[in-house]
Amino acid sequence: MSAPPTPVDNGGIPTIPQPRLRKVAMASSIGTTIEFYDFFIYGTAAALVFPTIFFSGMSSSIATLASFATFAVAFFARPVGAILFGHFGDLIGRKRTLVWTLLIMGIATVAIGLLPGSNSGVFGLFPNGIGTTAPVLLVLLRFLQGFAVGGEWAGAVLLTAEYAPKNKRGLYAMFPQLGPAFAFFLSSGTFLVFTIAAGTDNNADSAFMTIGWRIPFLMSALLVAVGLWIRLSVEETPVFKEVQRRDAVTDGRSRLPFLDAIRFQWREILIAGGALASLFSLFYMGTAFLTSYATKNLGFSRITVLTMGMIAAVIFGLTIALSAAWSDRIGRRKVIMFSCSLAVVWSLVMFPLLDTQNIVLYGVSLIGTLVIFGIAYGPAGAALPEMFHERYRYTGAGLGYTLAGVLGGAIPPLLASVFVANGDVMYVGIMLAGLSLLSVLCTYLMVETKGRRIVQGSPTEDLADRRDGATSDRVNL
Repeated sequence: MSAPPTPVDNGGIPTIPQPRLRKVAMASSIGTTIEFYDFFIYGTAAALVFPTIFFSGMSSSIATLASFATFAVAFFARPVGAILFGHFGDLIGRKRTLVWTLLIMGIATVAIGLLPGSNSGVFGLFPNGIGTTAPVLLVLLRFLQGFAVGGEWAGAVLLTAEYAPKNKRGLYAMFPQLGPAFAFFLSSGTFLVFTIAAGTDNNADSAFMTIGWRIPFLMSALLVAVGLWIRLSVEETPVFKEVQRRDAVTDGRSRLPFLDAIRFQWREILIAGGALASLFSLFYMGTAFLTSYATKNLGFSRITVLTMGMIAAVIFGLTIALSAAWSDRIGRRKVIMFSCSLAVVWSLVMFPLLDTQNIVLYGVSLIGTLVIFGIAYGPAGAALPEMFHERYRYTGAGLGYTLAGVLGGAIPPLLASVFVANGDVMYVGIMLAGLSLLSVLCTYLMVETKGRRIVQGSPTEDLADRRDGATSDRVNL
């Protein structure tokens, strides 16, 4: 007879068997991988395909700017998703809400793969395209993608952080953080395969530009089905169950988590958004903008750029794992501060390296950008849930994360496209350095959260302890 599974000490929360923890880790990681795969194939297509397919009547630089404008729409949709899904995630549970975010993202992504272009149809339908309706529908579907991602990230990190054993919260909250690395590898890989199969011709009538680019979007349906199967098999987090049990007795449930998060912890939302803004700017510049810049401005082939992306994704994932584990030893704040400080310097040297038009230095620039992001992204999976009270944790963590997305993920690629079009490439580095300085300041204002209780008392009683930074003497429940 085999031995029973070894329970894990979760600091007061009922012990969790190792097999159940592994299933939770897998569910959170696969879910974010699928969500970000859908998100990133859009970014890759925005760089390589959409200017030709949906903005064919414009000049090359204006079409690229318009394409990245649709990319930015998702970041402005994220706060809406964070508020709505955060509301339900804090009231009805993390698991049920995460099922809906995955479904919405999958439906929107498959629909993009079926969308006719401005001047060309798809699969024999609308042979002359659908004109200006095409970019309008593209914007709407992109909004739905951002809406879903706005509710996905907070729920995924809560799923692991609220299950995690004490003193290993950074390590376990790392699993959903690996999703972007897996997704960047998959999105680059699928586009690479279909580029090779369909050819590298950028003509609007080429096999890749008519059909090949659509296949990664359509494949999302299979990934979503797998993700739903795994997610539905996971139980609700023990922390949320404890909150439900306690609030049933005291009637302490938050009816409007969004208002409570703003009322009690507006400062933490702003600090979280500012602290992660630099990291978002580096990440989306590295995964979307540099793909466009390398092919259109540096003259590298699409195959070369996508291959570099896959290599960078592997190193990026390793960095996330190491930094998350590191944060369990020295604290979240120190690791994030180290990353933001590196980003200030790196932002100023990145584009001079790129403009050498040397393929090796391009690889160094891409990998360096993602490594610096990964150093901070690893511990962020534990840091943001630890910053907020459990009654509105889904909402608060989601708002902080999506604020960072607007500041660092939506605005910089748009401004960078304008700067590059005007020949002012150095201004891109200066802009990124400025955002990094803002993140250094906000990280300085953060309170260390390592060792903080995952279940609190009332929001007002707990707030003073949070801002005094009293973590080492707290009971890690």
